[in-house]
Amino acid sequence: MSSEAVDIGRLARAQPEMRALDRAFYQDSAIYERELERIFMRCWLYAGHISEIPRVGDWFLYELDRESVIVIRAAEDRVNALVNVCRHRGSRVCVERRGSGRRLVCRYHGWTYDENGALRAAAHMGEDFDAGDLALKSIRCELIAGMIFLNFAGEPASLETAQKELGACLAPYDLANARVAHRQDYPMNANWKLAVENYCECYHCAPAHPEYSRGHALAHPKEKSPEAYERVHEKAVACGLSPRQLDRKYLDAPAFGAGFGYYRYPMIRGHLTGSRDGQPVAPLMGEISDYFGGCTDLDIGPVTFGLAYPDYVVLYAFKPLGRDRSNCDITWLVRGDAEEGKDYDLRELTWLWDVTTEADKRIIEHNARGVASRFYEPGPLSQMEYYSAAFLRWYLEAMKD
Repeated sequence: MSSEAVDIGRLARAQPEMRALDRAFYQDSAIYERELERIFMRCWLYAGHISEIPRVGDWFLYELDRESVIVIRAAEDRVNALVNVCRHRGSRVCVERRGSGRRLVCRYHGWTYDENGALRAAAHMGEDFDAGDLALKSIRCELIAGMIFLNFAGEPASLETAQKELGACLAPYDLANARVAHRQDYPMNANWKLAVENYCECYHCAPAHPEYSRGHALAHPKEKSPEAYERVHEKAVACGLSPRQLDRKYLDAPAFGAGFGYYRYPMIRGHLTGSRDGQPVAPLMGEISDYFGGCTDLDIGPVTFGLAYPDYVVLYAFKPLGRDRSNCDITWLVRGDAEEGKDYDLRELTWLWDVTTEADKRIIEHNARGVASRFYEPGPLSQMEYYSAAFLRWYLEAMKD
């Protein structure tokens, strides 16, 4: 789609409330470039879990569109985020997805950096060569309950409130000492917003996700009575979970991109967790003493979401791979001392959110093909799409002049 005549600010201001986005927001290249600068270069983005880099020198890559970052364990209590661009002629320093070693060597000309990004070796550069000004560039890196978040901005919004308030709510799960049981990418031929909009609403759950819908109240408005929520909340507190629930999503400046949420809702039909039959699939997390008939939704930043069950936690992170391509990165966390094959069956642990995400991938790609049609016209949103509407309001504010 041609972007020459698109006035992005005007288009954002003209967008009606509670209505799907104009086609240009999914098809226009100039809009996509503004999204990268206004949103993904300013917001906090989930990169991984601390258990993925247990030893000093362990690292993995986080990649976003044209950017690549080396997330490395620099000390027992410090994780660095080093830009994966050699200071010599710009080659990628690390080309594998993960590795280990206190020296990061660019295979092009052998320039060598340490875990803090300092240049330690550069052959044949002459006597007047000064390595001190040629460290790898870095971006901000912060942890919330063992979850690693990155921010590309020079002066990003503070995560301190989220670390304090959300960290306290998540403390009973002991996520900092959990471990990754499985992590999987679900690439999609669709604009990233279609994937996020889909995640934020359960209007589609009943017709599209029978596996999820038979155990979760969000799929059934009639199951969402105040009394049911109150019962689940009381049981959760009795099982050791926080009595607080938080809604700090989609915040404006100066907290832009650092919003968060924590709120629980009921399971139904005797389901205790998110699984094939609703029965436990792993040991209870952290200090949680029992199942309480519900689960907890998480939000950290605008594109990271999670569901915390008593026996495992699943994290969803969305990002663009291009204007028409995106990725859903899912992490399954279990208790830190849980052993695969002994304490949990990996296929049963991952079954629900794998089958659900595969279905979502099909739905979102069908959506993308329809939105690309010249006959597409934005329609009204349902009341069950109120979180999608909240995301779109925040998005449009970010895109205005």
